[in-house]
Amino acid sequence: MAFSAVSVLRGPGELASMVIEVTKRIFTTPFQTREFIEQAWFITSVTLMPTILVSIPFGAVISLQVANLTGQLGAQSFAGATAVLAVVREAAPIAAALIIAGAAGSAICSDMGSRKIREEIDAMEVLGVDPLARLVAPRVVATMFVSVMINGLVIAAGIGGGYFFTVIIQGGSAGAFLSSFTTLASLPDLYIAMIKAVIFGWLAAIVGAYKGLTAGGGPSGVGRAVNESVIIAFMLLFFINTIITAVYFQVVPPAGL
Repeated sequence: MAFSAVSVLRGPGELASMVIEVTKRIFTTPFQTREFIEQAWFITSVTLMPTILVSIPFGAVISLQVANLTGQLGAQSFAGATAVLAVVREAAPIAAALIIAGAAGSAICSDMGSRKIREEIDAMEVLGVDPLARLVAPRVVATMFVSVMINGLVIAAGIGGGYFFTVIIQGGSAGAFLSSFTTLASLPDLYIAMIKAVIFGWLAAIVGAYKGLTAGGGPSGVGRAVNESVIIAFMLLFFINTIITAVYFQVVPPAGL
């Protein structure tokens, strides 16, 4: 029983320790700027197209659903603004989390896992090179940076989609859309969305790196590690999103009409 309890707690404990160690190295060791630029470009290349393909239908579905609901309630003038607000507050950070964890996190995990099974990580440690500072920290910062850009892209697509479906498709008033949007939304909504994106990118990258560095059993072990990293990242991101949203609504109450 004691062995099983230790086995259950070892994984989360090691992950929490790695989160602390990587975060410390971001601020305390010489930053690998070249590695950051290369990884930011790589992560952008693997996440840009999924972001574009997800953001357009994401905003369209939300706009159509909200328009139908507000039409039943007799509040058609608030349809566009409500849809955009939903995208800014929740949909954009969640879309960024899904893309970052599914594309960027899995890419980082496979890269670290491949290096691990080729014994590159062991060779770096023998030469006195810290893998966390040399490889993981630049990837974490690059993922945080790209996550913010993805979040901004989804927000822009959501605002454009809300305006298109409300004003162009449904024949709504552009003035009513803009006035209701400024009434319901505020700058803290944008700030919290960007903070969520940074946290999601930070956590997804560390989870991917951790599963890659602890992979074993050859290529099949790396494949299992990639699957596990995506699942763990999804679970953690949705849990943290719930906590952040609950705290935010307590600190910044929604604006009244």
